[in-house]
Amino acid sequence: GREKILTVHTKKVKLEKNVGLTTLAKGTPGFSGADLENLVNEAALLGAKRNKEKIDMIDLEDAKDKVYMGLERKSKVIREEDRKTTAYHEAGHALVARLLPNTDAVNKITIIPRGRAAGVTWFLPEESDFKYKDQLESELSVAFGGRVAEEIVFNRISTGAANDIKQATDVAQKMVRSW
Repeated sequence: GREKILTVHTKKVKLEKNVGLTTLAKGTPGFSGADLENLVNEAALLGAKRNKEKIDMIDLEDAKDKVYMGLERKSKVIREEDRKTTAYHEAGHALVARLLPNTDAVNKITIIPRGRAAGVTWFLPEESDFKYKDQLESELSVAFGGRVAEEIVFNRISTGAANDIKQATDVAQKMVRSW
């Protein structure tokens, strides 16, 4: 469905031959039609800023990041210690996801601050009508992977895991109360 929506929204823009709408669609789980339209518009703006006659996959991927994660905060000065903590934190999520069964594939990791996040590990969820208990348990482990990595590497825990803890709490509560 997302691929068809992208096809509609890209009819009015010139695309390079390397653009794969199937790949792009797979990388946009949870995007609404409006999000996909916004993605194409942002890619067109990026292409124009980069003096391109046609939009390529780099423009589309950069636009996807902007729509999904928010603007890069390039002006924010980040201490080296905080950058290192963020890198290990995000690597912790990715490592746990890689080592556990029944987890979503890691799509992208960034330690460039975007929106309110210092860093993000972005997963590509398999589309399914159901989630199973083992998948949910792995999801909880992945959520705490960043916090655990900080503790192992630095013997300290930052406040960077606050959103991870909130998401894990939401999943755990649903597991007990609803599922």
